[in-house]
Amino acid sequence: MCGTSCMIRKIGVGLLWLALLSPGVAWSAPQAAAGTAVPAPQTTEAPQADSSLHEPAVAGPVSDEAVEPVDASSLQALWDEANTAYLNGDYRAAIEVYEQIVDRGYSSAKLCYNLANAYFKEGSIGPSILYYNRALRLQPGDEDVRYNLAVAEAQTRDRIEEIPEFFVATWLRALRHTMGCTAWSVVSLVLLVVLLGLLLLYLLAQRIGLRKVGFYGTLAAFVLLVCTMWFAALERREILRSDEAIVMVTASAVKSSPDHAATDLFVLHEGTKVTVTAELDEWREITLADGKKGWIESRKIEAI
Repeated sequence: MCGTSCMIRKIGVGLLWLALLSPGVAWSAPQAAAGTAVPAPQTTEAPQADSSLHEPAVAGPVSDEAVEPVDASSLQALWDEANTAYLNGDYRAAIEVYEQIVDRGYSSAKLCYNLANAYFKEGSIGPSILYYNRALRLQPGDEDVRYNLAVAEAQTRDRIEEIPEFFVATWLRALRHTMGCTAWSVVSLVLLVVLLGLLLLYLLAQRIGLRKVGFYGTLAAFVLLVCTMWFAALERREILRSDEAIVMVTASAVKSSPDHAATDLFVLHEGTKVTVTAELDEWREITLADGKKGWIESRKIEAI
């Protein structure tokens, strides 16, 4: 019977042939919205201990690679106008200009972040939480976005306790959110190269010590490769998911069925996150983090 060493050799030969015959391995980053991502202002301050927001800095110049040349100058003018309005405290004007950029089909984590900050300063909790969540999907490892989202969520009226989960699942999700889909994909590519190198070491080395390094290194690299590819796939799925939404009205009754005459089950307030589980005409069935279900009008929520 073929032992573990024999099986590793066969797997190694197969992977080598796959690497040689394949035209190339590449993962493409998912597109969060139509159009090309807008270059973002860089943040420089650390989150504060109080409830103040982590402020955005003024946007840098727009590169020619980021947008079509015909739009570069007008987009730069919008950026400058929005940032100037924000820094001058005219948050309503900043929101209107940022929204013009969104309406053109451009999106980025920092654009959503700045827009969320402007909405929060304006006192609109629902839209601010909506755009913080959109920014977090595009850049899950950004602690500034995560901090400001927590500040905004602290202003909501609904206090919904999530169903406890196994601590390992919580730890893995926190680890996965340290980087985005693209970053995990790059790590996967690096690990693939390392794995192939260790396989070559195992297959070609003459010294028993080097072959052991290649053998156990290949096993470790394979496990890490599977984990990083899994994280990249989960991040991509989370970016593309459309079943999460934010309540956008001050208050709304959640019904027992998709009918205005149905029984009121409970009331949700602006900024609460829900999961959409079904659709029927202008109604959406939603589920809360604590397991409660009900129906709400689609116009009262907006998908993240």
